[in-house]
Amino acid sequence: MKKIAIVKLSALGDIVHAMVVLQFIKARFPKLQIDWIVEERFAEVLRHNPDVTNVLTVNLKAAKTNKRAIFQEHKALKTYAKQDYDLIIDAQGLLKSAVVARLLGKNIAGFDSLSIREPIASYLYSHKIACAYDENTIDRNAAVLARPLGFSISQEDILAKKAFLFFSPPTIDLNKFLRNDLKNMVFVIGSTWASRNYPAAKFVEVANALKQNSLIIWGNETERLAAENMATQSSFIHVLPALDLNALKALLSQVDLVIGNDTGPTHFAWGLNTPSITLFGCTPVSRVYQTDINKVLKSPSVVNPRKLNKLDDSVREIKPEQIIQLASSLLHL
Repeated sequence: MKKIAIVKLSALGDIVHAMVVLQFIKARFPKLQIDWIVEERFAEVLRHNPDVTNVLTVNLKAAKTNKRAIFQEHKALKTYAKQDYDLIIDAQGLLKSAVVARLLGKNIAGFDSLSIREPIASYLYSHKIACAYDENTIDRNAAVLARPLGFSISQEDILAKKAFLFFSPPTIDLNKFLRNDLKNMVFVIGSTWASRNYPAAKFVEVANALKQNSLIIWGNETERLAAENMATQSSFIHVLPALDLNALKALLSQVDLVIGNDTGPTHFAWGLNTPSITLFGCTPVSRVYQTDINKVLKSPSVVNPRKLNKLDDSVREIKPEQIIQLASSLLHL
Protein backbone atom coordinates (compact mmCIF):
# COMPACT_ATOMS: atom_id res chain seq x y z
CA MET A 1 0.00 0.00 0.00
CA LYS A 2 1.42 3.36 -1.08
CA LYS A 3 -1.33 5.95 -0.79
CA ILE A 4 -4.30 6.44 1.52
CA ALA A 5 -6.81 9.24 1.98
CA ILE A 6 -8.47 10.07 5.28
CA VAL A 7 -11.85 11.76 5.18
CA LYS A 8 -12.52 13.71 8.37
CA LEU A 9 -14.22 16.92 7.35
CA SER A 10 -14.99 18.62 10.65
CA ALA A 11 -15.04 19.93 13.35
CA LEU A 12 -11.97 21.23 15.18
CA GLY A 13 -12.09 18.86 18.15
CA ASP A 14 -13.10 15.87 16.04
CA ILE A 15 -10.18 16.45 13.69
CA VAL A 16 -7.75 16.68 16.61
CA HIS A 17 -9.07 13.45 18.09
CA ALA A 18 -8.40 11.68 14.79
CA MET A 19 -5.03 13.31 14.08
CA VAL A 20 -3.42 11.54 17.01
CA VAL A 21 -3.47 8.33 14.96
CA LEU A 22 -1.18 9.75 12.27
CA GLN A 23 2.02 9.26 14.26
CA PHE A 24 1.22 5.59 14.80
CA ILE A 25 0.42 4.98 11.13
CA LYS A 26 3.67 6.62 10.10
CA ALA A 27 5.63 4.59 12.63
CA ARG A 28 4.32 1.44 10.95
CA PHE A 29 4.43 2.68 7.37
CA PRO A 30 7.03 5.48 7.15
CA LYS A 31 6.83 5.77 3.34
CA LEU A 32 3.04 5.82 3.16
CA GLN A 33 1.45 8.85 1.49
CA ILE A 34 -1.34 10.13 3.74
CA ASP A 35 -3.69 12.74 2.30
CA TRP A 36 -6.45 14.27 4.43
CA ILE A 37 -9.70 15.66 3.06
CA VAL A 38 -11.12 18.40 5.30
CA GLU A 39 -13.48 21.35 5.20
CA GLU A 40 -11.53 24.39 4.07
CA ARG A 41 -12.21 26.42 7.23
CA PHE A 42 -10.56 23.74 9.38
CA ALA A 43 -7.58 22.96 7.14
CA GLU A 44 -5.10 24.98 9.20
CA VAL A 45 -5.44 22.47 12.05
CA LEU A 46 -3.70 19.89 9.85
CA ARG A 47 -1.13 22.09 8.17
CA HIS A 48 2.56 21.75 9.04
CA ASN A 49 1.99 18.21 10.36
CA PRO A 50 4.91 16.16 8.98
CA ASP A 51 2.78 12.99 8.87
CA VAL A 52 0.27 14.48 6.40
CA THR A 53 1.42 14.53 2.80
CA ASN A 54 -1.37 16.68 1.36
CA VAL A 55 -4.16 18.63 3.04
CA LEU A 56 -6.99 18.60 0.49
CA THR A 57 -9.91 20.91 1.09
CA VAL A 58 -13.60 20.95 0.28
CA ASN A 59 -16.26 23.55 1.00
CA LEU A 60 -19.43 21.54 1.45
CA LYS A 61 -20.96 24.28 3.57
CA ALA A 62 -21.01 26.59 0.55
CA ALA A 63 -22.48 23.82 -1.57
CA LYS A 64 -25.55 23.72 0.68
CA THR A 65 -26.71 27.10 -0.55
CA ASN A 66 -25.01 27.41 -3.94
CA LYS A 67 -25.87 24.82 -6.59
CA ARG A 68 -22.93 25.92 -8.71
CA ALA A 69 -20.62 25.16 -5.79
CA ILE A 70 -21.82 21.54 -5.83
CA PHE A 71 -20.28 21.07 -9.27
CA GLN A 72 -17.09 22.81 -8.16
CA GLU A 73 -16.73 20.48 -5.18
CA HIS A 74 -17.46 17.44 -7.32
CA LYS A 75 -14.78 18.55 -9.77
CA ALA A 76 -12.26 19.07 -6.96
CA LEU A 77 -12.90 15.61 -5.55
CA LYS A 78 -12.53 14.01 -8.95
CA THR A 79 -9.20 15.78 -9.27
CA TYR A 80 -8.13 14.42 -5.89
CA ALA A 81 -9.22 10.94 -7.00
CA LYS A 82 -6.52 11.00 -9.70
CA GLN A 83 -4.09 10.17 -6.91
CA ASP A 84 -5.46 6.63 -7.30
CA TYR A 85 -5.59 5.84 -3.59
CA ASP A 86 -5.10 2.28 -2.44
CA LEU A 87 -7.51 2.90 0.44
CA ILE A 88 -9.85 5.67 1.55
CA ILE A 89 -10.89 5.77 5.21
CA ASP A 90 -14.02 7.65 6.22
CA ALA A 91 -13.38 8.50 9.87
CA GLN A 92 -16.46 10.75 10.09
CA GLY A 93 -19.25 8.24 9.59
CA LEU A 94 -21.79 10.58 8.03
CA LEU A 95 -23.54 10.21 4.70
CA LYS A 96 -21.82 13.32 3.31
CA SER A 97 -18.38 12.06 4.30
CA ALA A 98 -19.15 8.62 2.87
CA VAL A 99 -20.16 10.22 -0.44
CA VAL A 100 -16.92 12.22 -0.44
CA ALA A 101 -14.98 9.00 0.16
CA ARG A 102 -16.85 7.24 -2.65
CA LEU A 103 -15.94 10.01 -5.08
CA LEU A 104 -12.28 9.43 -4.22
CA GLY A 105 -12.29 5.71 -5.00
CA LYS A 106 -13.94 2.35 -4.47
CA ASN A 107 -11.85 0.74 -1.72
CA ILE A 108 -13.33 2.45 1.32
CA ALA A 109 -13.18 1.63 5.02
CA GLY A 110 -15.47 3.02 7.70
CA PHE A 111 -17.65 2.15 10.67
CA ASP A 112 -20.36 -0.50 10.36
CA SER A 113 -24.02 0.48 10.53
CA LEU A 114 -24.32 -0.13 14.28
CA SER A 115 -21.34 2.10 15.07
CA ILE A 116 -22.37 5.42 13.54
CA ARG A 117 -25.06 8.07 13.81
CA GLU A 118 -26.06 7.77 10.13
CA PRO A 119 -26.10 3.99 9.43
CA ILE A 120 -26.83 4.46 5.72
CA ALA A 121 -23.25 5.69 5.27
CA SER A 122 -21.89 2.20 5.91
CA TYR A 123 -23.44 0.89 2.68
CA LEU A 124 -20.78 2.81 0.76
CA TYR A 125 -17.89 1.08 2.55
CA SER A 126 -15.95 -1.97 1.38
CA HIS A 127 -14.48 -2.65 4.83
CA LYS A 128 -16.60 -2.12 7.93
CA ILE A 129 -15.24 -1.59 11.42
CA ALA A 130 -17.30 -2.36 14.52
CA CYS A 131 -16.77 0.00 17.45
CA ALA A 132 -19.65 1.00 19.73
CA TYR A 133 -20.84 4.55 19.29
CA ASP A 134 -20.57 5.26 23.02
CA GLU A 135 -16.93 4.14 23.18
CA ASN A 136 -14.28 6.76 23.77
CA THR A 137 -14.09 9.03 20.72
CA ILE A 138 -10.32 8.81 20.46
CA ASP A 139 -10.41 5.01 20.70
CA ARG A 140 -13.02 4.99 17.94
CA ASN A 141 -10.77 7.05 15.70
CA ALA A 142 -7.87 4.74 16.45
CA ALA A 143 -10.00 1.73 15.50
CA VAL A 144 -11.36 3.06 12.22
CA LEU A 145 -8.00 4.43 11.07
CA ALA A 146 -5.66 1.63 12.18
CA ARG A 147 -7.63 -1.59 11.78
CA PRO A 148 -8.07 -1.27 7.99
CA LEU A 149 -4.26 -1.02 7.83
CA GLY A 150 -3.86 -4.25 9.77
CA PHE A 151 -2.80 -3.07 13.22
CA SER A 152 -4.24 -1.72 16.45
CA ILE A 153 -3.40 1.15 18.78
CA SER A 154 -3.60 0.64 22.52
CA GLN A 155 -4.69 3.14 25.15
CA GLU A 156 -1.14 3.02 26.47
CA ASP A 157 0.11 4.09 23.03
CA ILE A 158 -2.23 7.07 23.00
CA LEU A 159 -1.36 8.09 26.55
CA ALA A 160 2.30 8.13 25.48
CA LYS A 161 1.62 10.15 22.32
CA LYS A 162 3.89 12.88 21.03
CA ALA A 163 2.39 16.34 20.56
CA PHE A 164 0.98 16.47 17.04
CA LEU A 165 -0.26 19.99 16.32
CA PHE A 166 2.29 22.04 14.40
CA PHE A 167 2.45 25.66 13.31
CA SER A 168 4.52 28.25 11.51
CA PRO A 169 5.72 31.47 13.21
CA PRO A 170 2.51 33.48 13.78
CA THR A 171 2.12 36.94 12.32
CA ILE A 172 1.11 38.28 15.74
CA ASP A 173 3.66 38.76 18.53
CA LEU A 174 2.28 36.51 21.25
CA ASN A 175 5.03 37.46 23.68
CA LYS A 176 3.26 40.77 24.24
CA PHE A 177 0.51 38.89 26.08
CA LEU A 178 2.55 36.32 28.01
CA ARG A 179 4.03 36.96 31.44
CA ASN A 180 7.26 35.67 32.96
CA ASP A 181 6.33 36.49 36.55
CA LEU A 182 2.95 34.71 36.51
CA LYS A 183 1.54 31.49 35.14
CA ASN A 184 -0.17 31.96 31.78
CA MET A 185 -3.67 30.53 31.40
CA VAL A 186 -6.12 30.58 28.50
CA PHE A 187 -9.89 30.59 29.03
CA VAL A 188 -11.99 29.12 26.20
CA ILE A 189 -15.38 30.72 26.90
CA GLY A 190 -17.37 29.86 23.75
CA SER A 191 -18.60 26.80 21.88
CA THR A 192 -21.11 25.83 19.21
CA TRP A 193 -24.00 25.60 21.70
CA ALA A 194 -24.83 28.10 24.43
CA SER A 195 -25.70 25.22 26.77
CA ARG A 196 -22.07 24.03 26.66
CA ASN A 197 -20.75 27.33 27.94
CA TYR A 198 -19.58 27.75 31.51
CA PRO A 199 -20.91 31.02 32.99
CA ALA A 200 -18.69 34.05 32.43
CA ALA A 201 -19.09 35.17 36.04
CA LYS A 202 -17.67 31.87 37.26
CA PHE A 203 -14.67 32.15 34.92
CA VAL A 204 -14.06 35.56 36.52
CA GLU A 205 -14.26 33.98 39.97
CA VAL A 206 -11.63 31.43 38.92
CA ALA A 207 -9.33 34.14 37.56
CA ASN A 208 -9.60 36.25 40.69
CA ALA A 209 -8.88 33.27 42.93
CA LEU A 210 -5.86 32.00 41.00
CA LYS A 211 -4.35 35.47 40.47
CA GLN A 212 -2.44 34.44 37.35
CA ASN A 213 -2.32 35.86 33.80
CA SER A 214 -5.71 34.80 32.39
CA LEU A 215 -6.02 35.28 28.63
CA ILE A 216 -9.35 34.95 26.85
CA ILE A 217 -9.67 33.81 23.25
CA TRP A 218 -12.84 34.43 21.28
CA GLY A 219 -14.29 33.39 17.94
CA ASN A 220 -17.14 35.82 17.25
CA GLU A 221 -18.48 39.23 18.25
CA THR A 222 -20.70 37.84 21.02
CA GLU A 223 -17.74 36.09 22.62
CA ARG A 224 -15.55 39.19 22.23
CA LEU A 225 -18.06 41.39 24.03
CA ALA A 226 -18.45 38.80 26.79
CA ALA A 227 -14.66 38.62 27.16
CA GLU A 228 -14.33 42.39 27.40
CA ASN A 229 -17.03 42.49 30.07
CA MET A 230 -15.16 39.80 32.02
CA ALA A 231 -11.97 41.86 31.83
CA THR A 232 -13.72 44.76 33.56
CA GLN A 233 -14.36 42.46 36.53
CA SER A 234 -10.80 41.20 37.01
CA SER A 235 -7.37 42.78 36.72
CA PHE A 236 -6.03 39.28 35.97
CA ILE A 237 -8.11 38.85 32.79
CA HIS A 238 -6.88 40.11 29.42
CA VAL A 239 -8.70 39.79 26.10
CA LEU A 240 -6.60 38.65 23.18
CA PRO A 241 -7.04 40.02 19.66
CA ALA A 242 -8.55 37.78 16.99
CA LEU A 243 -6.30 34.79 16.35
CA ASP A 244 -6.22 32.54 13.31
CA LEU A 245 -5.81 28.80 13.87
CA ASN A 246 -2.07 28.90 13.31
CA ALA A 247 -1.60 31.59 16.00
CA LEU A 248 -3.97 29.72 18.30
CA LYS A 249 -1.86 26.57 18.07
CA ALA A 250 1.26 28.62 18.75
CA LEU A 251 -0.32 30.31 21.77
CA LEU A 252 -1.65 27.11 23.34
CA SER A 253 1.74 25.46 22.96
CA GLN A 254 3.29 28.15 25.19
CA VAL A 255 0.81 28.56 28.05
CA ASP A 256 0.76 26.74 31.38
CA LEU A 257 -2.93 25.78 31.44
CA VAL A 258 -6.06 25.86 29.25
CA ILE A 259 -9.48 25.93 30.93
CA GLY A 260 -12.52 25.76 28.71
CA ASN A 261 -15.72 24.30 27.43
CA ASP A 262 -15.97 21.07 25.43
CA THR A 263 -14.93 22.63 22.13
CA GLY A 264 -12.11 22.56 19.60
CA PRO A 265 -9.58 25.02 21.10
CA THR A 266 -9.76 23.29 24.49
CA HIS A 267 -8.98 19.97 22.81
CA PHE A 268 -5.98 21.59 21.08
CA ALA A 269 -4.32 21.55 24.51
CA TRP A 270 -4.46 17.75 24.58
CA GLY A 271 -2.99 17.59 21.08
CA LEU A 272 -0.16 19.90 22.16
CA ASN A 273 0.49 18.13 25.50
CA THR A 274 -0.45 21.33 27.29
CA PRO A 275 -2.17 21.01 30.71
CA SER A 276 -5.93 21.51 30.49
CA ILE A 277 -9.25 21.33 32.28
CA THR A 278 -12.24 20.62 30.03
CA LEU A 279 -15.70 21.43 31.40
CA PHE A 280 -18.51 19.06 30.42
CA GLY A 281 -22.26 19.42 30.83
CA CYS A 282 -24.47 18.24 27.98
CA THR A 283 -21.73 16.29 26.18
CA PRO A 284 -20.06 13.02 27.24
CA VAL A 285 -16.62 12.88 28.85
CA SER A 286 -15.96 9.83 26.67
CA ARG A 287 -14.88 12.32 24.00
CA VAL A 288 -11.50 12.79 25.63
CA TYR A 289 -8.62 11.05 27.38
CA GLN A 290 -7.72 12.10 30.88
CA THR A 291 -4.01 12.17 31.62
CA ASP A 292 -1.78 13.43 34.40
CA ILE A 293 -2.05 16.92 32.89
CA ASN A 294 -5.35 16.82 30.95
CA LYS A 295 -8.33 16.70 33.29
CA VAL A 296 -12.10 17.00 33.01
CA LEU A 297 -14.87 18.21 35.27
CA LYS A 298 -18.39 16.96 34.53
CA SER A 299 -21.75 18.22 35.76
CA PRO A 300 -24.14 15.74 37.42
CA SER A 301 -26.35 15.31 34.32
CA VAL A 302 -26.56 11.97 32.52
CA VAL A 303 -25.68 12.18 28.82
CA ASN A 304 -26.90 9.95 25.99
CA PRO A 305 -24.12 10.06 23.34
CA ARG A 306 -26.60 9.22 20.55
CA LYS A 307 -29.06 11.95 21.48
CA LEU A 308 -27.46 14.98 23.07
CA ASN A 309 -29.77 17.34 24.92
CA LYS A 310 -28.94 20.86 23.78
CA LEU A 311 -31.16 22.24 26.56
CA ASP A 312 -28.97 20.65 29.23
CA ASP A 313 -27.09 23.62 30.66
CA SER A 314 -25.87 21.72 33.72
CA VAL A 315 -22.26 22.73 33.00
CA ARG A 316 -23.05 25.81 35.08
CA GLU A 317 -23.42 23.53 38.11
CA ILE A 318 -19.67 22.87 38.19
CA LYS A 319 -18.43 24.88 41.15
CA PRO A 320 -15.62 27.39 40.62
CA GLU A 321 -13.95 25.90 43.70
CA GLN A 322 -13.55 22.61 41.83
CA ILE A 323 -11.79 24.36 38.96
CA ILE A 324 -9.64 26.45 41.30
CA GLN A 325 -8.49 23.40 43.24
CA LEU A 326 -7.68 21.39 40.12
CA ALA A 327 -5.99 24.33 38.38
CA SER A 328 -3.87 25.04 41.45
CA SER A 329 -2.65 21.45 41.35
CA LEU A 330 -1.84 21.54 37.64
CA LEU A 331 -0.08 24.90 37.99
CA HIS A 332 1.80 23.75 41.10
CA LEU A 333 0.66 26.84 43.00
